[in-house]
Amino acid sequence: MSRDEHGHLTPGRISPQRPVPASIARPEYVGRVAPAPYDGGDVYDPATVDAIRRSSRIAADAITAVGAAIRPGITTDQLDVVAHDYVTSHGAYPSTLGYRGYPKSVCTSVNEVICHGIPDDTVLQDGDVVNIDITAFQEGVHGDTNRTFVVGEASQDAVDLVERTREALNRGIKAVAPGRQVNVIGRAIEVYAKRFGYGVVRDYTGHGVGRAFHSGLIIPHYDAPQYTDVMEPGMVFTIEPMLTLGGIDADIWDDDWTVTTRDHSLTAQFEHTLVVTERGAEVLTTY
Repeated sequence: MSRDEHGHLTPGRISPQRPVPASIARPEYVGRVAPAPYDGGDVYDPATVDAIRRSSRIAADAITAVGAAIRPGITTDQLDVVAHDYVTSHGAYPSTLGYRGYPKSVCTSVNEVICHGIPDDTVLQDGDVVNIDITAFQEGVHGDTNRTFVVGEASQDAVDLVERTREALNRGIKAVAPGRQVNVIGRAIEVYAKRFGYGVVRDYTGHGVGRAFHSGLIIPHYDAPQYTDVMEPGMVFTIEPMLTLGGIDADIWDDDWTVTTRDHSLTAQFEHTLVVTERGAEVLTTY
């Protein structure tokens, strides 16, 4: 992503794909057009949850490492180097790399990019916001998380959006409980976000994660009563609300990945992988 004369992001130059040591196990979809159909469930035994917890911790710590490198003047491709090296040095595979052809080990979504921004030669500027989304695959399972960072000094509107999006995620997590339908999560998020007039993105949702990167389970971030899956102990999924300062209509770039707000309004996102417990939820991607 570069920038046009209005400061809006445009596609940048993407560097070659980075290698992963041969000793690191790959997800089954690497080298294929798409993942194999997943016919497993979203409820896991304690041993598998422990494995997801370990993958999740690698992903979370990788984001912390990337966050420490964020500053005006650095490129999103340089951030991909940090993420790639951290994940692989811990014996894990960066799940996005090769997923449906995605060419990088992290998604870097800047300003009006809602999600799935591809790292390139875009230079971060003072006042930008950038979302870092990393998933790690190890022991046959994925752990998925993201955070939005403020670059340097940003406007109060930008700072508030970031902090309130983080809180929107917290509100969604607090709604998790066995016996409830997953639609309560989105209801809690949307009620909170609407207090500030924010747009709540509907086209991209949370999802089941574990043995599959995306299992097919959908976790909406808005009030969507049609999603009636019932949460139960051992169920693992992500919650990852995307909020905007404007509308929620979106465009997808020709790379088939980068999603931007049509009105170029600023966006923020936070994500955790969690497991449903007897009393609520345990966040697995803690940091």
